[in-house]
Amino acid sequence: MAGVRSYDDPCGIARALDVIGERWTLLVVRELILGPKRFVDLRAGLGKLSANVLAQRLRELEEAGVVTRRTLPPPAGSRVYELTERGRELEPVLVALGRWGRDAPFPPEAPPLSVDAAVLALPTTFEPQNARGMTARVELRLGHDRFLARVCGGRFDVSRHEDAGADAGLETDPATLASLLWHGARLGDAEHEGRARASGDRAVLERFLTLFRP
Repeated sequence: MAGVRSYDDPCGIARALDVIGERWTLLVVRELILGPKRFVDLRAGLGKLSANVLAQRLRELEEAGVVTRRTLPPPAGSRVYELTERGRELEPVLVALGRWGRDAPFPPEAPPLSVDAAVLALPTTFEPQNARGMTARVELRLGHDRFLARVCGGRFDVSRHEDAGADAGLETDPATLASLLWHGARLGDAEHEGRARASGDRAVLERFLTLFRP
């Protein structure tokens, strides 16, 4: 990748950082883990990143074979960026980084989490011992985005799509979701204030909200 600084070190860690070690690069990857996005959607999820720097990072990731571009079929016809198979291999790396960083202090006056950042925080804070004996599918509706969270055998995964067969559903926003999962807010209070709407099996949803480390 022309113009990208290199450690000139044969170690695999150093060679990986040659590709993904630039500022903002891993956060661009984070925004694509759950599916393809338009340039404008990537900018929305990375509010402090300028358009020029985002375009540069995307070019670098394309050159490295981590990201590719394609045009969606009609009627959408939008041009989107998405991770290649090599790029998708970074998901467990990001989850591990999220787990490692969850005890780090929050930045002062931190902005709200983006939709994808909030959803990707779920596997980084999931506590398997809290999910013993639980098998469930929970749909999360965050604005126009739909995600399906699955819990089974002490394992957790989440993907971007809706499922009419989900056991329970929660419609809310990222800030309210964060408050319910990690900051001790009550589902009933959020519903009463109009910030959340539950559907399906309420007992499943109530337990689901306890599966994550505060």
